[in-house]
Amino acid sequence: MFPKLDKYWQHPSLYWPLLILFAAATPFTFAPYYHFWLMPLIFGAFVRLIELRPRFAVSSAYLFALTAYSTQFYWIHTALHDISGLPNLYAVPLTFLLPAYLALYPALCFWLWKKFTLPRSIKTGLALPVLWTLTEFARERLLTGFGWGALGYSQIVSESPLAGFAPLGGIHMVTLATAFLGTWLVLASDGSIPHRKRLFPIILIAILITVGYTAQQTDFTRPDGSTRTVALLQGNVVQTLKWREDQVIPTIQKYYEQVGKTTADIVIMPETAIPVMRQNLPENILAQFAEQAQNNGSALAVGISQYTSDGSGYENAVINLTGYQENNPNGIPYYAKNHLVPFGEYKPLPFLTTPLYKMMDMPLSDFHKGGDNQPTLQMKDQKVAFNICYEDGFGDELITTAKDSTLLANISNMAWYGKSNAMYQQLQQSQARAMELGRYMVRATNTGATAIISPKGNIIAQAQPDTETILEGHIKGYTGETPYMKAGSSWPLIGILTLITLILFIFRNKKS
Repeated sequence: MFPKLDKYWQHPSLYWPLLILFAAATPFTFAPYYHFWLMPLIFGAFVRLIELRPRFAVSSAYLFALTAYSTQFYWIHTALHDISGLPNLYAVPLTFLLPAYLALYPALCFWLWKKFTLPRSIKTGLALPVLWTLTEFARERLLTGFGWGALGYSQIVSESPLAGFAPLGGIHMVTLATAFLGTWLVLASDGSIPHRKRLFPIILIAILITVGYTAQQTDFTRPDGSTRTVALLQGNVVQTLKWREDQVIPTIQKYYEQVGKTTADIVIMPETAIPVMRQNLPENILAQFAEQAQNNGSALAVGISQYTSDGSGYENAVINLTGYQENNPNGIPYYAKNHLVPFGEYKPLPFLTTPLYKMMDMPLSDFHKGGDNQPTLQMKDQKVAFNICYEDGFGDELITTAKDSTLLANISNMAWYGKSNAMYQQLQQSQARAMELGRYMVRATNTGATAIISPKGNIIAQAQPDTETILEGHIKGYTGETPYMKAGSSWPLIGILTLITLILFIFRNKKS
């Protein structure tokens, strides 16, 4: 097939437009579209294009990634301009700043790839997927990390057999499997090489899919026998109104009424649902929420900001009002967000960024970290491992607490990104965490995507976005550990891939 297409694809007038077109199609592989089958084809076509013009490998990889990340994360402009009020003179270039930085990692991948002169089957079929996974891992870690848009997330859907690698080795193993499938498709469909050489990648593809499917059907964790009803409150408070003083009382009243409308065992309010520091609330407010929930037989968790214990800063927290005692307001169990959003919740390089913040309507932009390995919150008979918004993108950081949990919960406020795909992309990350950790995941959000997700990553129930509603459903408590949890993190996988890279580098000049 390739010989007929190659002579056209490698011509500059078609090569560069195709590269951009393939990259611009990547958003359709993720939520809310879930066209998982498209990503291996796009990645394979991208790799084949670079093989045709290896001289431009690094620049091609950078352009592909810049286009892909810009189209996937267009909602950065929504947060900067539409919500925060930053003029387009600054908002537009800043929108492209993150994709421009993220694109350096794929460029690095192909810069390293060019150093190898191994046989094509090894260089493209082994070295490239390994290097891609390593650089995506680095992208998730360096400068606090940003793992959105990783190849693996495109496969987090029940129809994809590659999703089965999530409980085996986490999202990076899914990324590796996706990259393998893409490059092996290139080798298997290349009509310019002998049939016997094309048979091997076909066999590898069959093995890859079989292993993924088998893992997908395997139950690594198990129900502990408990079943509970949950109610996830979605207030649908517009971000531009959220922190206005005249909206504080209506917002509190809205959530108070929602708490009163449900008799679910566990009730969860979204991130910063109450737009006032906990210590600044009138003393009776939390007592009224706790009493309302108690009268309905509910355990209640509330998203709210609070001052640190020493009063030197503030935290983004979720507090557990189960068993609340009005005479002991400082004894409330809570979880405080630990992995903060750069530029959103803390200011990197404040001497450069502070002037921009003064131009934007962005309150509470300098949170303190809550600390590692915080305990679960006891709600009814469930040990709930909470994480807040952005933290749901970092599976490794959730493992320790998840081991002691029976239920996972995420609270978020995606109103910063309007009606964009950001809420759905984050939902898909929650699906990945449910698969990796083998537990139900419940999501309470301000505007969407509020959902209940099974340990297999399936969306059992989902609230209509951008509506004021209560999503009710059932969950089961789960116990046990997936292989990924037993490994403790992605580092064992990354260590193996690094070793493979070093071995290949030693023999990098071996030709076929």
